[in-house]
Amino acid sequence: MMFNRSLFGSTKVKTAAVLAIGALALSACTNASETADNGSKPSSGSSSTATFDPSTVQKDDALAAKVPAAIKTKGTLVVGSDTSYAPAEFLDADGQTPIGYDVDIAKAIGAKLGLKVQVQTAEFTGILPALGPKYDLGISSFTINKERLQAVNMVSYFKAGTTWAVKKGNPKGFSLDDVCGKSIGVQTGTVQEDPDLKDRNKKCVDAGKKPIDIVTLKNQTDVTTRLVNGSIDAMAADSPIIGYALTQTNGQLEKIGDIYDAAPQGVTVAKADTALATLVQDTLNSLIADGSYKKILDAWGNSEGAITKSELNPAPAAS
Repeated sequence: MMFNRSLFGSTKVKTAAVLAIGALALSACTNASETADNGSKPSSGSSSTATFDPSTVQKDDALAAKVPAAIKTKGTLVVGSDTSYAPAEFLDADGQTPIGYDVDIAKAIGAKLGLKVQVQTAEFTGILPALGPKYDLGISSFTINKERLQAVNMVSYFKAGTTWAVKKGNPKGFSLDDVCGKSIGVQTGTVQEDPDLKDRNKKCVDAGKKPIDIVTLKNQTDVTTRLVNGSIDAMAADSPIIGYALTQTNGQLEKIGDIYDAAPQGVTVAKADTALATLVQDTLNSLIADGSYKKILDAWGNSEGAITKSELNPAPAAS
């Protein structure tokens, strides 16, 4: 993890693609440890915040008839998701049950196709390389960009942008116009990490200024905790995630600056499996048409990210 969450992954077919994706993921800055500071963690919320019941979605026999034989045989759609990115995908109060609008969308896709859905918690950077062998789909706020499109199929379903947050009252006087030398937290593998902060950091270095201290952590919840504890100056993430973090930290954080780089996010499918990707696109458009899609986003307070039509491998916006 919008602008979005995301960076790379891969596909089951081409080893070269897998290696390329891994190289891309590893090229991002990892200046910090992967565990959060000790201290109280922001609340992850609870399923009571959502009212949509995915089981209300009716099976579409015509779409179900197109389910690939291997998936139809097992009867379950296996979805990889980094469940640390509330409110898109996170764990309920029991610490085990995935919830969020991405999870509900995954379940709605399964219901349309007459399939059970198993959402498996995964490390964000490990989802795309495992498409095919381990996961049928990856649904984890993946921003659609040219690097990912070279490695996997992406089916648009949501739109978001990058937002920043600081501690309430901005006690450190942080400014987006002067990020050089500042400590900034992002989730590993997101577009906030690369290209956003990577490009900003290059400008700092080229101008002879102090580099940005880019603190990359595997889980967005740990990034948020660092900001609440004051060990970083600011954090950048997808706009819905920042908005949710503000509500869950009881007024300890605030947004700074405007949303930028709005872009679509996509359900990811192995590059070789165009048939499944096309089926997912058709299923999403059916959910949009029957109103289920809007109900899901309304239930999670994210209707502003709704799209009117799902597209397969849409051209990413020019940067």
